[in-house]
Amino acid sequence: MTPLTIRAEPLGPEPMPGELSWPRLRRRLLILGIVLVAVAAAVLLLPGLGSLRRRFSEASPTWLFAAVVLEVLSCLSYVVAFRSVFCRRLSWRTSYEIGMAELATNSLISVGGAGGLALGAWILRRGGMSTGHIARRTVSFFLLTSLANVTALIVAGIGLATGVLHGSASPWLSIAPAALGVLAIGFVLLLRPLARLLAARTGRARLAAALESLAAGVDEALVLLRTGEPLLILGLFGYMLFDVAVLGVCFAAFGNDVPPAGVLLLAYLIGQLGGLLPIPGGIGGVDGGLIGALILYGANTVAAATAVLAYRGVVLLVPAVLGVPAMLVLQRRLRQETHDIMACAPGGEVEILGRGRVKAAELLRT
Repeated sequence: MTPLTIRAEPLGPEPMPGELSWPRLRRRLLILGIVLVAVAAAVLLLPGLGSLRRRFSEASPTWLFAAVVLEVLSCLSYVVAFRSVFCRRLSWRTSYEIGMAELATNSLISVGGAGGLALGAWILRRGGMSTGHIARRTVSFFLLTSLANVTALIVAGIGLATGVLHGSASPWLSIAPAALGVLAIGFVLLLRPLARLLAARTGRARLAAALESLAAGVDEALVLLRTGEPLLILGLFGYMLFDVAVLGVCFAAFGNDVPPAGVLLLAYLIGQLGGLLPIPGGIGGVDGGLIGALILYGANTVAAATAVLAYRGVVLLVPAVLGVPAMLVLQRRLRQETHDIMACAPGGEVEILGRGRVKAAELLRT
């Protein structure tokens, strides 16, 4: 294969968004650490939590290690999905650094994943990718990762309602989530004509551009799905399913029965809605949502609380530990002139040994 060296033309000082600057993220990392220590201290010291303390003292290191491995696989699946959506010509190194930086940001700024996507958009723009392409693919990426969750919600709900999967005592607790999933897919499909209609009628140029990007993002998500790219499908579902598996393993780590697969999926997907709260790491929101959903579907209260607390510790620390160093390395690389993001930017130039400087658009056609 022809050796490839990417030389991006300097873009000028484009500052990182204030909320995503390293000093603020560092403060949020410190806050997250303090909160985790406070939660651990509360579990250890507060009266009335003796059963919870006993469960934690009996934890299996082997199962907890398995949970960490599964979360690493979830993170790597995210990287695969990111590269498949944004640009398959990105090197795996750059894809890993951007994807892990996004996941670390989501651990520190919990706004439904928007913080990580905003950081990724800034990185790609700083690397030379066009704003329009970034906007469309960011919409597509958000929709596709959400589609994996919605698909699992529908499958689990229908499976429990029909008896193919066991675990839910009430059919309404199965039918309602599945119905909401179907409505969510229908709503997204209606977004295309609705967004274009509003874009044509609004007199505001920036709003019209945003609506067009939204509609185009839905189009591109559908195009990407029709390709049936195996890595994309594996990345999207691996990101979610490995994370669900972490929660299941955390039940086993304390000697508790793992909830049935359908129940675990539904409780996980419903509980994750707590991550929409603007709390560092979603602490409190996701935890309460997951514990409440698991109890609603029949899990023991102490078992659910123990598993969720362990699960949350794993899914907050692993992305942060892997993602913060990746973010720092990537920022240093972006300050240099040589990187490979420009290969995804039509109009940029790449230097190929034996061919000289070639426009990225020409390279994409070869």
